Amino acid sequence: MKANIQEDRGINEKQNSVNTQNTIQNDFAFTLKSTCLDENYHPSSETRLTTNFANLARGSNRQQNLRNALNMINNRFNALAHLDNPKGDRYLVELEIITVTMSIDDKNGVNNLPLIEVLKTNIFDHKTSQRIEGIAGNNFSSYVRDYDFSILLIGHNKNKSNFCIPENFGDLHGKLYKCFVNSATYKEHFKMSPIICLSVSSNKTYTRTEYQHPVLGFEYLQDQYSITDEYFSKMGLKVRFFMPPNSVAPMAFYHSGDLLADYTDLGLISSISTMETFQKIYRPEIYNANSVAGKIYQPSIKHEDYSLTRVAYDREERSRLAVEQGKYAEEHFIKPYKSLLEQWSANFTL
Repeated sequence: MKANIQEDRGINEKQNSVNTQNTIQNDFAFTLKSTCLDENYHPSSETRLTTNFANLARGSNRQQNLRNALNMINNRFNALAHLDNPKGDRYLVELEIITVTMSIDDKNGVNNLPLIEVLKTNIFDHKTSQRIEGIAGNNFSSYVRDYDFSILLIGHNKNKSNFCIPENFGDLHGKLYKCFVNSATYKEHFKMSPIICLSVSSNKTYTRTEYQHPVLGFEYLQDQYSITDEYFSKMGLKVRFFMPPNSVAPMAFYHSGDLLADYTDLGLISSISTMETFQKIYRPEIYNANSVAGKIYQPSIKHEDYSLTRVAYDREERSRLAVEQGKYAEEHFIKPYKSLLEQWSANFTL
């Protein structure tokens, strides 16, 4: 993948008849930067420091942290992709950090906002010497989402006795996400829609069904939607819950289209092995528990019967940085472009 891929805005300044909606929509241009995530990775000054892989890549044990995490991913991948893989070493998962920035044209010039950051998987098959494209969306994070959850939502409920959601919560973020994944930039460089795999909600109950997918495992049903489910639905994403073979808890798979038909088995395995590894590291109470989720399951981060991985992770730092980066989005994006964003959002259609 080529770094710094600039999408052609396609704006013809001579066309005075272009309506406001199309003008504003085309003024958003996306740039993609790809960085290899391996044991030598160092977070750049431009990366989102709340991103889970950036958290692992700091401190005196950074290289060992990364090496251990990558080994966990590869071991889990080969355990799931066991067909014609007797030694469990046929495949290697290669990870790319995809950093997406967005440019906005206005009277003051062009400004760049680091919008989204995700991991993209690729699979190298040692037996055939082929490189197989995986799936983007792993470890999804965004500045606007940090703003919505760490600034807007908390501020809205300050000094309130009953928790409530702000009006139009997640609308802007959802439309920005849709704008990106439907852009020529995304379609040129990714064959499949993203899958965003997250932890299940600790205040919801999940019931196992009889349906079992060969790769995703047993499907679970949730008793009610969470705030995250509603937020991601505004991004055009549906959610299904599966507990892969030999896992101890279900995971939430946010997707568009058909989760079971639109992706290859190896692609799904790459997402499972990547995200289950990160979940074990930063949600060990749930995903590295010493007991397996039952037919009726309610996860808890207060669960004490779990094992720790050999990877250091600072959850307190991540929470603090989420607030800082939410404030950054507010100061450099939400407030300066408030009227433009409101107008664009009101007129946005696919």
